[in-house]
Amino acid sequence: MIKANETKVIVGDKLNWELMPNHINLYHREILSAKDADSMEISASSILWEKIDVGGQVLPHYHDVVEVIHITKGKVKVLCNGEWKSHKAGDTIQVPAGALHSVANDDSEATEQISIFIPVQQELKSNSFFDTVIVDEDQYPKM
Repeated sequence: MIKANETKVIVGDKLNWELMPNHINLYHREILSAKDADSMEISASSILWEKIDVGGQVLPHYHDVVEVIHITKGKVKVLCNGEWKSHKAGDTIQVPAGALHSVANDDSEATEQISIFIPVQQELKSNSFFDTVIVDEDQYPKM
């Protein structure tokens, strides 16, 4: 496996919105692929920046990965636990693998969200909050 050793920047304006098949007016930009995750030695299937046009919907579905959906723009209706509920920018939905879910635009303009797809691990290692190390001023270039 090739390990990433340099920070990579994805410029959003240079990514094209791609139509997602099998859904209604749903577009995405992939901001982390499974290949990118492999190079950083992390477990992730994909991270998508998604846009749902007016009248659009991620049709009801389930999958074999966990999905974390963070609404970044607009109002949506989300199918979770057998009910449709309204949510807005700033809300986050945590969807376990195998759970039926859907997101529909409930606004007068396009909505946006970040969807993070995380593989389920059979032998789960304990998770913890990450460590941060502040480096001395002489160890990085000046702005």
